[in-house]
Amino acid sequence: MAELRNCPTCGEFFNYTGIRDVCAKCARDEEKMYEEVYRFLRRRENRAATIERIVEATGVTEELLHKWVRKGRLQPALFPNLGYPCDNCGKLTQKGKLCDSCTEDLKKDLRTFEAAQEFREAVVESDRGTYLAEQRKNR
Repeated sequence: MAELRNCPTCGEFFNYTGIRDVCAKCARDEEKMYEEVYRFLRRRENRAATIERIVEATGVTEELLHKWVRKGRLQPALFPNLGYPCDNCGKLTQKGKLCDSCTEDLKKDLRTFEAAQEFREAVVESDRGTYLAEQRKNR
């Protein structure tokens, strides 16, 4: 079922069906810009271009480039200097929502939390055993 939304680019109303997040007119404009960027990147001398260089040469916004990389339309394997910002620190990444550094930090924090939780459970369990032993002595 379609939902009526405002286009984030131009502000016009459009039926959002989950396929595109902009209106049909803006989608056509984005597609034209994508083709221009892709033509630019296909040239051998531009394959290693940075995001800043692509923006300068084509006039497309960084946000649009990030969107295309995130959706897989521009492959970082083919164009190694492309990426999108990490949701945590803003450093460019090419997969997932977090960069490798933030992912490792999160894993480390999770391991620390799990170790602390296991320690707390062991303390509670040892206290519980002591309590039961005391009850049996008193009988």
